[in-house]
Amino acid sequence: MTAVPGVDARTTILICDACGADQTTVEMTHDSDVVWPLMGPLGWTGSPFATGRHHCPPCSVEPPALPSPRPADTAQLHGAAYDLHVLAELDLIVIAPLTDIDADSSGVLKEALGQATQSHRHVLVDMRAAGVIDSAGLGLLVRARQDARQRGGTLALAAPSRYVLTVLHTMRLERVFDVFADTTAALDSYRRA
Repeated sequence: MTAVPGVDARTTILICDACGADQTTVEMTHDSDVVWPLMGPLGWTGSPFATGRHHCPPCSVEPPALPSPRPADTAQLHGAAYDLHVLAELDLIVIAPLTDIDADSSGVLKEALGQATQSHRHVLVDMRAAGVIDSAGLGLLVRARQDARQRGGTLALAAPSRYVLTVLHTMRLERVFDVFADTTAALDSYRRA
């Protein structure tokens, strides 16, 4: 844990993942999982969740980017908003957003998901680089899933962040999507089916 309850039930200890420094703060939220309301005003950066990575103000630099799931030579094909990988033997396409799924990215992603659900039976959204999703992004995924189902196909999610899982749970959509821990587990499941 990088954000732990303090000695007093009303405090939380924030621990920097970069240098190990800690800071005790008065609890400003009653949700033990969400710590962003504690961190933001103090200048800390990182995950909104207690179990994510956090950095104190002196160490608050951009966290290292996730390794890109796409080859470098395909970056210009679609504005580098997502990557595509087709597995013809499974009639499956993997779409990997390269950023959060929000109102800013949903336009480009909407077109890609629309084409994917029309051209392939199965669509897998690899969400490892999409740590956050907003209502526009969630609506986009729900519509794409409906399009896939109308054509007799599926749309599943791989490697969603804890934030995305929380949003799905809050919106009561956690059972609507097939969710896999990573793309390997998803592809294994499709191969077995």
